[in-house]
Amino acid sequence: MDQAILFITFGALFMGGLAAEHIGRLTRLPRVTILLLFGILVGRSGLDLVPPEARAWFEPMTVVSLSMVAFLLGADLTRKKLAQHGRAILAISLAIVLGTTLIVWGGLLALGLDPGAALLLGAIATATAPPAVADVIRQLKIQNGFTETLTGIVAIDDVWGVMVFSLCLALVAPSGDWAGPATTVFHDIGGAVLLGLLIGAPSAYLTGRLKPGEPQMIEALGVVFLTAGLALWLEVSFLIAGMTAGAVIANFARHHDYAFNETERVELPFLLLFFLLAGATLDLRELVSVAGWAAAYVTLRILARIVSGWLGAYFGGVPAKERPLYGPALLPQAGVAVGMALVAAEVMPESEALIVPIIIASSVIFDVFGPAVTAFAVRRTERSAQQIRPPD
Repeated sequence: MDQAILFITFGALFMGGLAAEHIGRLTRLPRVTILLLFGILVGRSGLDLVPPEARAWFEPMTVVSLSMVAFLLGADLTRKKLAQHGRAILAISLAIVLGTTLIVWGGLLALGLDPGAALLLGAIATATAPPAVADVIRQLKIQNGFTETLTGIVAIDDVWGVMVFSLCLALVAPSGDWAGPATTVFHDIGGAVLLGLLIGAPSAYLTGRLKPGEPQMIEALGVVFLTAGLALWLEVSFLIAGMTAGAVIANFARHHDYAFNETERVELPFLLLFFLLAGATLDLRELVSVAGWAAAYVTLRILARIVSGWLGAYFGGVPAKERPLYGPALLPQAGVAVGMALVAAEVMPESEALIVPIIIASSVIFDVFGPAVTAFAVRRTERSAQQIRPPD
């Protein structure tokens, strides 16, 4: 009976996802926003129609869907794109991470929050939601310099964010524990990069041989699942491992026309369930007690994104019309931020009741409204390009 309920639930969620896709086409709302709202409606904060058995699948669904996103983001980091947009990607990603940390930390500190909690919230605010940004770009089907640079930024800014978060964690950790976070960041990031190289290098040569031009679906899924599983087993970042492997395959597989067509074809069902279950597992009633601090955090993060995004774009040499758009386009915030919040709660248990609800509340806000802002920014760059494009 439990299995019957589970399959009925997933079937209903898939049909709800199909409806969300149709609504998105009619209203031009991002698919991510509609899926999250639908998940909230049928989940714990709404009608509570999703059984616990289905909600238990959220964690493995997160790993699978984000691993696929990571591979596709890494595949976009080709030598050609880095040569064209590398300066902008590096400047904007670093400015976003450093600027967000400083502005959110300074603002919360000025409002009277505990210095340690404020610093950790500033570091957590650096996290972006790669699947949300990538899905908006894919849904709009707009390819230009802005979207290529944006894709490169979301592929690496969480790497900088994890490093900054680990440093801030070391600063607030009790004396004697300084080496812990430093060792963790070296293990998580260095180990993930090494794993990605060890999987990506042979995959670049071996895949795509049975069907000339691109890997078969079984090959593509095999590489993705193997990377994710080994990353979890070795306790390194499966996101960074997937991005590294994807970048290696895309840059060194000379016999591939495109290495990840099959991954793109099977990614959507996993992403659909991921966003639906993300909304369904949220309990908005737990967030009332921190509403004021959550509002301050959201406001400061938006301000930080706008200011640091513009500064990074300025130093990155991007066109003047695009500079104000990068920060708003990077508003979505999700799984990585929640993971950081849970780690922060372990280091500062006295602040757990504050940090975790703030990040959950802000993630709801940024994941519902953030994709719409991302879509607006992408459409704005396309309209600007059409205005300056000479007539045929």
